[in-house]
Amino acid sequence: MQENNNRNTIIFVVSAVLILIAYQFFVLDPAAKKRSAEMARQKAAAAEVQAASGVVTPAAPGAKPGPVVISRQEAAAASARAPIATPALSGSISLRGARIDDLFLKNYRTTVSKDSPPVELLRPEGAQHAFFAEFGWTGANLPGLPNAETVWQVVEGSTLAPGQPLVLRTANGEGLTFTRKIEIDDKFMFTVTDTVANTGTGTVTLAPYASVQRQGVPADLGRTHIVHEGAIGWLGDELRQVKYAKWLKEGGPSLSSVGGWTGITDKYWLTALIPDQNEHIQSQYRVTRSLAADIYEANYVGRPHIIPAGKQVTEVTRLFAGAKTVPLLKEYETKLGVPHLDMAVDWGNFWFITRPMFMLLDFFFQKVGNFGIAILLLTVTVKLIFFPLANKSYESLTKMKKVQPQVEALRAKFKEDPAKQQQELMALYQKEKINPLTGCLPMLVQIPVFYGLYKVLTVTIEMRHAPFFGWIQDLSSKDPLTVWNLFGLLPYNPATVPVIGSILNSDLLHLGPMALLYGVTMYLSTAMNPPQPDPIQQKIFQFMPVMFTFIMAPFAVGLLIYWTWSNVLTILQQYVIMRRFKVDNPIDQIIARLTGKPKEVG
Repeated sequence: MQENNNRNTIIFVVSAVLILIAYQFFVLDPAAKKRSAEMARQKAAAAEVQAASGVVTPAAPGAKPGPVVISRQEAAAASARAPIATPALSGSISLRGARIDDLFLKNYRTTVSKDSPPVELLRPEGAQHAFFAEFGWTGANLPGLPNAETVWQVVEGSTLAPGQPLVLRTANGEGLTFTRKIEIDDKFMFTVTDTVANTGTGTVTLAPYASVQRQGVPADLGRTHIVHEGAIGWLGDELRQVKYAKWLKEGGPSLSSVGGWTGITDKYWLTALIPDQNEHIQSQYRVTRSLAADIYEANYVGRPHIIPAGKQVTEVTRLFAGAKTVPLLKEYETKLGVPHLDMAVDWGNFWFITRPMFMLLDFFFQKVGNFGIAILLLTVTVKLIFFPLANKSYESLTKMKKVQPQVEALRAKFKEDPAKQQQELMALYQKEKINPLTGCLPMLVQIPVFYGLYKVLTVTIEMRHAPFFGWIQDLSSKDPLTVWNLFGLLPYNPATVPVIGSILNSDLLHLGPMALLYGVTMYLSTAMNPPQPDPIQQKIFQFMPVMFTFIMAPFAVGLLIYWTWSNVLTILQQYVIMRRFKVDNPIDQIIARLTGKPKEVG
């Protein structure tokens, strides 16, 4: 039957695509990540041996010597500092260079453990993977402009806090006095007001600049395809993105813009410079190769200011340094006029699916206070939206299963005459009002929903460390339990088993409770469909629940919750329809076996 074969072909192609995508994300990408991490480890070890032996390897052509790497504590202690203390942030500002270079996010932990350290965002130069923001002025042939080595004096305030600004000052000895006022709100926004006063006798021309710089990329960043990490900005009325790998290989663009913002983004965190929105700026993303670490920089230079003797000019720059929570980014868009700041969240090319999905999830979360329950409510909503389409599809599948004996009889009767067989089957389907092609529609509908939720769980910080119930304390990561130690009942770590520990601990074999529940529900849902006419297709479809159990196991547990609950709702819908049409189904068969009573249909 051509129609049935077409349906099967579509389902098989869709399944194959899902398998290839899953294989890329959860086999090839992790393998590449492990190779990169190992190469970085070997490079670091070689550098340590080099340092201990005193042997220096010549730099590559065009490379600049990098800074000597010291501990983070030593790097912070190398300069006098003014502390930062807000409800959201802790850290300090270096008085040498007046850099914002020491920052921790107090409300976010590195792991789900409550006693784990807070997330580090910025760190001082000199430490490995230094990451900081700096501000200043640039001008041609002007001596003594403040730079990274300039020591600023605190003239007002002691600790930077909301409502408690910090005022720094320095002079170049050539008639220019520089004053910097740094303010901060109770979230993640710094406001830096730079004033330069010309107390000399001549006119000077200065242009403001700001820079975010990362010296080397940690091994866990920039390794996945689905999340953008690297250069980002809204410049020239367009979102600009350059991933670390491309940034290093090809360099970054130089762009003109009026206002906007620019910076460096990680999966969940953003460090972005925001000029005055009427300011004409020239922004650049550049890479400087060095022996110790490649230096990635997002910066901009504003329009030049002509400052006559006895006059002064002021420039205001903002710095967002914190977590990419969508409501907060939208709040800054509205309150400060920062354009499209929420685009720092990587909604992807299918933003028209991912953004509404997140908004709906967040709406449910605001009502119930649990993102796991919000996912369950989202699933019900999706089912209700597509209920008419799914109901028609399941009715068609149920009718096909009901007439299966007649179908088999026609195939046997006209085995030697395929044309006649096809004609009789079409007549049967027309008589019973069956459309075989509608059977694959529910699966096709699920694909964009699956992708959208996968993207939302991956890129939105609201899902990071979001608990459900019981053992599920992070919906954005894979199920923490595994069948290989009976879900934690046996007191050992499968990863430590000799010879096969690494295999058992791999993503492919990470079978947690939710993955197994997903597999059971997929088996029941598949078993309710009519059997395939071809024996090979039958075996493929019978094996699919097992195969997809392994494929889905390393996915975010929130996605497994969605898919399992969706399967449960599908099974209930199919069961009701099959009972209505008096069609045999696997649930009644299971009940009959458990109770020992003959199954009743209808």
